[in-house]
Amino acid sequence: QVQLVESGGGSVQAGGSLTLSCAASGPSRQVNCMAWFRQSPGKEREAVARIDREESKFYVDSVKGRFTISRDNARNTVSLQMNSLRPEDTAIYYCAAHRFCRYAFSPEGWDYWGQGTQVNVSP
Repeated sequence: QVQLVESGGGSVQAGGSLTLSCAASGPSRQVNCMAWFRQSPGKEREAVARIDREESKFYVDSVKGRFTISRDNARNTVSLQMNSLRPEDTAIYYCAAHRFCRYAFSPEGWDYWGQGTQVNVSP
């Protein structure tokens, strides 16, 4: 069984930066694909970025050029560096992991989820 624990959320003013981290415990083969999702009040959970074990990355358009996803395979961790933050980035950010990366990047079908970490961006 895999457990995911996020850290690094907080409050920042628009234009600022935050780095989120997620540590996975359990078999490495279960976390070949790791990703970040977010959910704002009243909205559905949405994809943000994902990375596979070979470090192939994918970003949704709204964060391209501002967010950077990275991972440390030896430590089974994934990070999300968030720069130029905007008020619309305010959300609970969730780490997720799966045995493989599916073609479609959506919240459906992920084996494991973290508990979430809050990010607040003020104007």
